[in-house]
Amino acid sequence: MSSMQRRVVIVGTGHAAAQLASSLRQQNWQGEILMVGEESQAPYQRPPLSKDYLAGERTADNILIRPAAAYASHGVDLLTGRRVLSIDRTAKMVALEDGQQLSYQKLALCTGARARPASIRGVGSPGVFYLRTLADVDGIRANISPGKSAVIIGGGYIGLEAAAVLRGLGMAVTLIELEARVLSRVCASEVSTFYAEVHREEGVDIHTGVDVLSIENGDGIRVVVCADGSRFPADLIIIGVGVTPNVELAEACGLAIDNGILVDEFARTSDPDIVAAGDCTNHPNELLGRRVRLESVPNAVEQAKTAAGTLCDRPVPYQSYPWFWSDQYDLKLQIAGLSEGYDQVVLRGGKDRQRGFVAWYLRGGRLLAADCINRPKEFMVARQLLVRGLAVDPVALADETIDPKNWLS
Repeated sequence: MSSMQRRVVIVGTGHAAAQLASSLRQQNWQGEILMVGEESQAPYQRPPLSKDYLAGERTADNILIRPAAAYASHGVDLLTGRRVLSIDRTAKMVALEDGQQLSYQKLALCTGARARPASIRGVGSPGVFYLRTLADVDGIRANISPGKSAVIIGGGYIGLEAAAVLRGLGMAVTLIELEARVLSRVCASEVSTFYAEVHREEGVDIHTGVDVLSIENGDGIRVVVCADGSRFPADLIIIGVGVTPNVELAEACGLAIDNGILVDEFARTSDPDIVAAGDCTNHPNELLGRRVRLESVPNAVEQAKTAAGTLCDRPVPYQSYPWFWSDQYDLKLQIAGLSEGYDQVVLRGGKDRQRGFVAWYLRGGRLLAADCINRPKEFMVARQLLVRGLAVDPVALADETIDPKNWLS
């Protein structure tokens, strides 16, 4: 088969899929590239959905990863609004819901993740939304009105970002979190407390340790009912309780699955002709010394570059320390590394809202991660410390008289 007859089918239209298509052309893939996704839009950026797109500061066209016409100009056939039903690995065929069959020589699974469904009666009622897709946020925006009330179920980053936006748009906001504190799964209590205090200063009514049982919806009045007997009327309800990886296609065709599609450091699945990248994958990370599944744009983009190299017979292992960010009010949180398993937290700064501060996470005296709030210099240094494996005295980490750049010498 000539190179011009070769075809890659990319399943998904998120960040990983868009990067993979671009990187394939950059690495001189000469065959066909087909990208297939359920959503009707060309690939778009997801982070703005809970931030400036929700706030109405950007349009759908403004958050496209690249203009829709760019795909055709690079020889990428973009099939939107098309759902993949199954994969036949023996015949190397992808079956679409509309009956079309797509043959492939190489397949890339960039299926991403979806909003985790909440076990709450009445979730399907009008005025109740998850926040994961462009369509979700369009529905939310249609229900935003100054002076009206919103209840947000879930105190993770998505819930807090949405709360900040809705307060800025003049809505009364109540946030309900099942755990004892907001952000409990991802940061230390010092950071959780700081963010809870900021949101309360901004007028958000936060309730932690509260389990939501149901949503009542009658005569246009919505009420969130909790296990402790509390009831919260709402004009708008947003649910943000995490995501779950889309692995069903991979599992049904017999690929190895374990909290995501299992891939190696070259983004290869258990089938040599299938790669995977993005939120749907579980990959080994030598720097962390374990396998990990990440939900972040940087991971999706970098892993997609590795997958493209593998498909073009230019394999380069994917090894990177994770990093993330969150924007809430006047605060930019930048996170380097993963804090799981820390046994010590060192604070740099006095948790001042204007000047910001850093929470350094250590285990056995070794740096694991850093939460940097309005501290871009420390964030950049933290990333370098982690990548280079440099040790820093915990006392020095807290000392603001020391320039962080000194730790890199």
